[in-house]
Amino acid sequence: MEDIAAHRAAEWLLAEHRAGHRFQTLSPPAATVADAYDIQDKYVALLAYENGEPAGYKVGLTSATMQAFCRIDHPIAGVVLASCVHRSPASARRADFGRLGLEFEIAVRIKSHIPVTDKPFTAEAIAPHIDGVCAAIELVDDRAADYANLDVRSLVADNSWNSGVVLSEFSSTWPDLAPLLGRATKDGDLIGEGYGRDILGHPFNSAAWLATHLAARGTALKAGQIVMTGSVMKTIFPEHDARYRFDLEGLGSVEVQVS
Repeated sequence: MEDIAAHRAAEWLLAEHRAGHRFQTLSPPAATVADAYDIQDKYVALLAYENGEPAGYKVGLTSATMQAFCRIDHPIAGVVLASCVHRSPASARRADFGRLGLEFEIAVRIKSHIPVTDKPFTAEAIAPHIDGVCAAIELVDDRAADYANLDVRSLVADNSWNSGVVLSEFSSTWPDLAPLLGRATKDGDLIGEGYGRDILGHPFNSAAWLATHLAARGTALKAGQIVMTGSVMKTIFPEHDARYRFDLEGLGSVEVQVS
């Protein structure tokens, strides 16, 4: 996509957010998913003026549940900026979002720079580049999108709706992640659960997909960056004040107070 067109679309997105408008399809729409990522790059660059440089990435729509929910059959990526990384326990105000959504995830931390290559990455190839795993909650802002008519390219352009992440302490050792059970609660009551295997079969598969995606765009994961590998369950949209907690068996827990 031409830089001028991508930049104009990015400026429109920024204006839409600042005006508090409901999510809508780009006009004109991005012709391809690659064009949508071109717009995302420009949009993230605009956000970086106030939110700092990229601290990592999110991978979305990694479970069958989330793909069915959004009517999309493949993962998507977004950028996590430095000021949007929060340590547990954290707080979030619904008034600061068009519509706040919570996604309950496994995050990984990159130990060493991953080289750009033409060959697709695998979980086995990514594993040596990971030195930490933790429980995480992603703060998404879908701006009250109409999921029945959701345009994936507009979603991607809008930085795949990432508005922040909440992380527990990273653990340098971890159990087998595929059978790991994650349980989400609201004020202590169970609201959902899922397993590590619900994230593309294994969370490292998600990181491998991201590394392959970035390499195709001429960039790479760097040491110290985090990767939100995807939600183990359907997004929760808080409507009232409550404390949300996500526990990963044998790994840790993360909390966010919504008001």
